[in-house]
Amino acid sequence: MTPESAPSDNTPSANTKAGGGNPRRPCECGSGRRWKNCHGAADAGADLIVARPFEGLAGEVELIAMREFVPSATAPLTLSKAARAKHSGDEAPSVMVTTVLPGAAAALTRSDGSILLGMQTQVHSGDLARDLGGSLQWALAAGPSQVLSVAPRTDDAGSPVPKIGELIVDEPLDVTVHDDFGWWLESPAEPGSEVAASLEQANAAVLPTARVGEQAGAYWVDAGEKAHLRWVRAEDEPKVMAALARLAAAGELDLGDGSRYVGSFRAHGRLVPVWDLDREAHPSEWAEPVAAFAQRYEAALADDSPLTAEQRRARDGILGRQFTLR
Repeated sequence: MTPESAPSDNTPSANTKAGGGNPRRPCECGSGRRWKNCHGAADAGADLIVARPFEGLAGEVELIAMREFVPSATAPLTLSKAARAKHSGDEAPSVMVTTVLPGAAAALTRSDGSILLGMQTQVHSGDLARDLGGSLQWALAAGPSQVLSVAPRTDDAGSPVPKIGELIVDEPLDVTVHDDFGWWLESPAEPGSEVAASLEQANAAVLPTARVGEQAGAYWVDAGEKAHLRWVRAEDEPKVMAALARLAAAGELDLGDGSRYVGSFRAHGRLVPVWDLDREAHPSEWAEPVAAFAQRYEAALADDSPLTAEQRRARDGILGRQFTLR
């Protein structure tokens, strides 16, 4: 994670036409990447970018975290009635959304027909929710032991693929964070095999990560020199900023000893505040301080009185500490 000065543009709340403007600007999709390396790619210029692709879904903040910064995690999805009707088999398969699959595949089916969907995959569409829905629709018809490299834009009839929200029951995600990618395999890899070597290489890149208490979208990560708390917020950015400003003015923005608020970044239409943490403390030790902060934050969020001069100055300081996640 490398802090940069905040971009001068605001992430749009509606769909944005791709193309035009400075190619080095932050991409409007909220990925944190530059336009030319994201939706400004040569074959993406005609797409519409959905700045908040998972809007309205109960699992929005977890999906953003799994897409952007959680290295290895899985969460079960419940198929909707419409999705079960699309399945080629007699019994609906189990479905898991995951952070990343082997080869950054969009989806794969296992020998038993179960389905894995990848969040961290190369896409050229402007709508991550539709990419995920297209991958799931493909998997429902694919049969066992198949791999999808890139999410389809249309179905076999040439019609747009559905969004993920049309194919699953809308409910909070129960995310399990893993220490490695052992869950990739249906059976243990043969020692010394190419599969074992690939798995070992992937495991070596995993940064230690953990959920913090019961807070949705809040993740501790050990990045080496420092540990961080990254917390995807469900509220609109102005409300988040106002609440953080009230806490900052009251001297209540940190999480306690060994913590320091360092800024925030935007991801897929939501704001992600970040704190530096004492990396010597176990992730579980932050559950209580984070829960206490959550109570202070909710109280500040509920306060709709105009910001005082001191709080406005605090908000200006917080706005100046936005950065890009790399």
